[in-house]
Amino acid sequence: MTLSALSSGLSALQSNQQALGVEAHNVANLNTQGFSPQQANFQEASPAGSGVTLSVEGRAAAAADSSTPSGTDLASSTTNALVYKAGFNLAAEVVQAADERIGTLLDIKA
Repeated sequence: MTLSALSSGLSALQSNQQALGVEAHNVANLNTQGFSPQQANFQEASPAGSGVTLSVEGRAAAAADSSTPSGTDLASSTTNALVYKAGFNLAAEVVQAADERIGTLLDIKA
């Protein structure tokens, strides 16, 4: 059980890190004409409970009233980045708790 929590936590760390990278890429290309922003989609890895994966899909260009040439919505990108940062921090706490639990189990066996 502890090892699966560690595995899921590590997988969530990687997925949230990649999602932050997607938003950083979107913001970096905010003023790039014709840039199509990407969106991070989280999915449970198969088999169930083995972790989290991230798929990046291109989004259609934003509506004509967009204030940026690329169609990137800065407010959404900022909000998404904050959510991914919180997810990363939570996953780090899961990894830390699993690590402490493994240490306790090793101490008991020793």
